Amino acid sequence: MGDPSERPIGVFDSGVGGLTVLASIAELLPRENLLYLGDTARVPYGTKSAATVTVYSLEIARFFMEREVKAIVVACNTASAMALPHLRESFSVPMVGVVSPGAGAAVRATRNGRVGVIGTEATLTSGAYPDAIAAVDGAIEIFTQACPLFVPLAEEGWVDNEITRAVVARYLAPLRDQEIDTLLLGCTHYPLLAPMIRDFLGPQVTVVDSAEATAQALHQALEAEGLLGLSAAGKATFCVTDVPDRFIQLGSRFYGNSVEAARRIELRPSAGFAANHTSG
Repeated sequence: MGDPSERPIGVFDSGVGGLTVLASIAELLPRENLLYLGDTARVPYGTKSAATVTVYSLEIARFFMEREVKAIVVACNTASAMALPHLRESFSVPMVGVVSPGAGAAVRATRNGRVGVIGTEATLTSGAYPDAIAAVDGAIEIFTQACPLFVPLAEEGWVDNEITRAVVARYLAPLRDQEIDTLLLGCTHYPLLAPMIRDFLGPQVTVVDSAEATAQALHQALEAEGLLGLSAAGKATFCVTDVPDRFIQLGSRFYGNSVEAARRIELRPSAGFAANHTSG
């Protein structure tokens, strides 16, 4: 391509959840062309080892680089927690994850220094969010809770019924008992349940979605490199690694706009990394 600023931005997740991040990017940066990849053949990432997630992420980044993207957004909490350092070592374009921006937003939001973080088991086990929060303010007290059932509930559209209300209460009661005043949503599916989460925790708790903070971090990275798009109106293109039917069906729920088509693609294996990182 000619002008580097007109190149697309690659955004990826293991499935549809990252579309909540894509929506924030499209809103903040409407002139950017966005290329989204959902690794639907290998979803979920949250139950897999760090080595496996890193291999998948490197394969996706290489796919993006072959399409001359100008930046990559890791719109997946698990991949951000586990693979981002390897991606930055391997590729020269700006890389933005969701963990650091979300952590910074949570630190800015808290008033009593007691922050809750919810996410997948893998994301929380990695320690990425506590580490990122501590890097901003080491005095913050952090309380974590894995909420694995939130993902299928969001995908089923069960965002306002008694079953989901009971699950929210079961997961979040321990955090409420810790008197947190800020809750960070450490999974891209969780924003769909944010209204019910806010209802349970009450107005004294600020619920932080890292998608908006990630979009702002991307804006800053592009601006610093002189890569902000100048097109009249950007567009989003969607790819998946499995048949696209379910992705298209769920896409509008997570993206907020219609996902009319998605192209199935094949990723090339990253055999070199896998051979050297088999132990996880």
